[in-house]
Amino acid sequence: MGERMAGKAVIVTGAGSTGQGWGNGKAAAVLYAREGGKVLAVDRRIAAAEETAAIIAGEGGTAVAFEADVTDPLEVLAMVKRCVDVFDRLDVLHNNVGIAETGGPVEATLDSWDRVIRINQTSVFLTCKHALPVMEEQRAGAIVNVASIAAIRSLGFPYAAYSASKAAVIAMTRNMAIEYAPKGIRANCVLPGLMNTPMIRAPLTASYGGDVDEMIARRDAQCPTGKMGDAWDTAYASLFLASDEARYITGHELVVDGGITQKCV
Repeated sequence: MGERMAGKAVIVTGAGSTGQGWGNGKAAAVLYAREGGKVLAVDRRIAAAEETAAIIAGEGGTAVAFEADVTDPLEVLAMVKRCVDVFDRLDVLHNNVGIAETGGPVEATLDSWDRVIRINQTSVFLTCKHALPVMEEQRAGAIVNVASIAAIRSLGFPYAAYSASKAAVIAMTRNMAIEYAPKGIRANCVLPGLMNTPMIRAPLTASYGGDVDEMIARRDAQCPTGKMGDAWDTAYASLFLASDEARYITGHELVVDGGITQKCV
């Protein structure tokens, strides 16, 4: 166990993986706990949150599973209250919830657009809305929002709603960073590139002919490193931004992409 998050209470939304393996939220929750953080592992699927909490407990860490739909204002309020009730404070809010649905402006349905914006963007608004007053009272806190390189680059894939939602998260984070800097609160984004996580399986496989191995091979080939990153790459970047090591960093977008955005001009 490390000490980079010692004594800090951390909310991780989307803390359960959508399938077998390590998703970004699951890895982040476990890593925060390994570094001494006390984690409220939040997911709309309580079994997934409990699985993550069990991993943390099995490693000697502290975690509480909590079921919440972060697009529901009342459930978000209850989530923040639960963290304060259990851990007496809230030091880090890690927003990881997100979905990817394909389609450009013509192909995407309005229902798909609304769903992606609500889950990826509105959820961040709601969690910050209820977490910030707690942090403001403490005169300290850090927010880490997981965005995407899709917000700043096109990789030739039709992602209208996803790109728009992640770009909005970046803009919102910058705005919060300036507003709350005098109050001791930092806000930053992590922008993962092409990552090999359970999330990519369902929404993307069909676009690659329904073959998972083909999808992975083609995405690996797009990366300058010859291989996609994984959830731990996102988690370690998040840990840095959440920790006191990044105490003078706010309003920043940390790109974690193996260099792929340097190829896209």
